[in-house]
Amino acid sequence: MIKIFTATLLVVTITVTAQQKIRSPQPNIIFILADDLGYADIGCYGQQKTETPNIDKLAKEGMRFTQFYSGSTVCAPARTTLMTGMHTGHTTIRGNKTFVPEGQTPLAENVQTIANILQKNGYRTGAFGKWSLGFITTAGDPAKKGFDEFYGYNCQSLAHDYYPDHLWHNHDRIEFPANLTANAVYSADTIHAEAMHFIQQQDKSKPFFLYLPYTLPHGDVILPHDSVYNYYINKFHETPLPDTGKKNKLSFEPYPHAAFAAMVSRLDKYVGEIVKTINDRGLAQNTIVIFCSDNGPHKENGGDPEFFQNHGIYRGIKRDLYEGGIRVPFIAYWKGRIMPKETDQWLALWDMYPTFQELAGLKATKKIDGISIAPTLLHGKMQPQHAYLYWEFHENNGRQALRWKQWKLIKLNVNIVADTKVELYDLDNDPSEKNDIAAKNPAIVKRMEAMIRLAHTPNPDWPLLPEEVKGKKPVND
Repeated sequence: MIKIFTATLLVVTITVTAQQKIRSPQPNIIFILADDLGYADIGCYGQQKTETPNIDKLAKEGMRFTQFYSGSTVCAPARTTLMTGMHTGHTTIRGNKTFVPEGQTPLAENVQTIANILQKNGYRTGAFGKWSLGFITTAGDPAKKGFDEFYGYNCQSLAHDYYPDHLWHNHDRIEFPANLTANAVYSADTIHAEAMHFIQQQDKSKPFFLYLPYTLPHGDVILPHDSVYNYYINKFHETPLPDTGKKNKLSFEPYPHAAFAAMVSRLDKYVGEIVKTINDRGLAQNTIVIFCSDNGPHKENGGDPEFFQNHGIYRGIKRDLYEGGIRVPFIAYWKGRIMPKETDQWLALWDMYPTFQELAGLKATKKIDGISIAPTLLHGKMQPQHAYLYWEFHENNGRQALRWKQWKLIKLNVNIVADTKVELYDLDNDPSEKNDIAAKNPAIVKRMEAMIRLAHTPNPDWPLLPEEVKGKKPVND
């Protein structure tokens, strides 16, 4: 009798556990994508000058990845890999091309973004920050690509101006006339306030997906001159730059180092406020927060990688396919679900698509390049790895890169030279990519060049190789 009771109890327990697993609520997903934030721009990745206590705490209490890669080395294609689960050899957007009247090349009509998928499966969706994937009159309109609410810049070119004359709220143009004559409304603060409002108004019975492509610390380097800004001026003992009058008075920044550091600290403050809000609202145990960047650090309009060493030990910055241009910080936090840990598994931004699907309890979309990293996040386990990671870049005469195991192969000037020079690096022994060993490893080079040919699918809108360019003079996007 005791044995029968024990067996019955075991069956009931298993059944209840299974039902609980099935009925467990879909988690809220918050994905924060910083803009031009280098691998070592934050303290937990080695930054010595700028202070980022909130992001550092997120890393301490969550999982920190040391070999995570963006989808590209510039804005639009990186965001496309996130939204589509495809690397830049397959995406419909592979560079930063301007679109008239405003914005960049739109996502194609047939593209189903991860936001589309989550929206169709019960998620309330919002995007706040820089879109870059299509104007409101195009197929790339955020509303057509799965977002119930969008607030921010449609165009990444206009996003250089932190005191703009307008932003977009869905299809409504929000005017800031005061910014025409003074630095009155700082866009990053306004965008963050709208994102916070989105979190605060969510019905706890329904999951949400919050995509935060914040503009900080992208150039132009400028922000309100507050106590944090003054703190960094004193900390760096920075000599002010002379005002030559060549730039617009509204954009002139006399202390660019202090301003850049203060912009990163401002982003850090935003992250702290997001985490506090989900804790205060009792959402933390069912909300995953991910922090990442879209590419390496910039040196435009106030950025100074040499001063901050914000690419760490890695070679290159934004627009390079060396590690400093594409290796980015990646932190995942989920209270009680993701255990504190550091991992060196090499993964990429296009892995987010199937990861979010698995976290939401959905079947993974077939024929994409991404691999769900949910096993790593939730169980801390090794998981299937990519056969390789691939990037192509449609500026600076065309560039390609591929990582296979510890090997990294890079090709420059690929759309003007058919037999371009190949560089090969052993990242295990030379993470800074100082020693090109292509000549010593012809068999590895040959194999990786074959992988590159397989990874690159020609697209007439994005000619890359000489035979695709067909005599056209290459131009930088």
